[in-house]
Amino acid sequence: RLGANEVTEIHFFKDVWINNKKIKKGRYSLYCIPYNDKWTLIVNKETDVWGLKYDAEKDVTRIDLSTEKNSTTEALTIIFEKSDTGANMLMYWDNVKATLPITFKN
Repeated sequence: RLGANEVTEIHFFKDVWINNKKIKKGRYSLYCIPYNDKWTLIVNKETDVWGLKYDAEKDVTRIDLSTEKNSTTEALTIIFEKSDTGANMLMYWDNVKATLPITFKN
């Protein structure tokens, strides 16, 4: 899971596009598989999950994100920044930064 204990969730208040896949508005859980040179971020439709309970059949999308070295962040930190096409979700963990582009379309 992305984070510790209860799975990290995201709530989209309108339809968005991630990795050219339409994600319908609603609440989703986020999982992450970290590798040395990338993170695989998983958007999953099961919410209110504690611990390592994970059902891959409920995945909505998976996206490989390139990572870059960053100054050390003790706790997982997620920040959103406005972009020309929507928003970027910036994730900082230890000395790594990954960016998830989220696109809004009309």
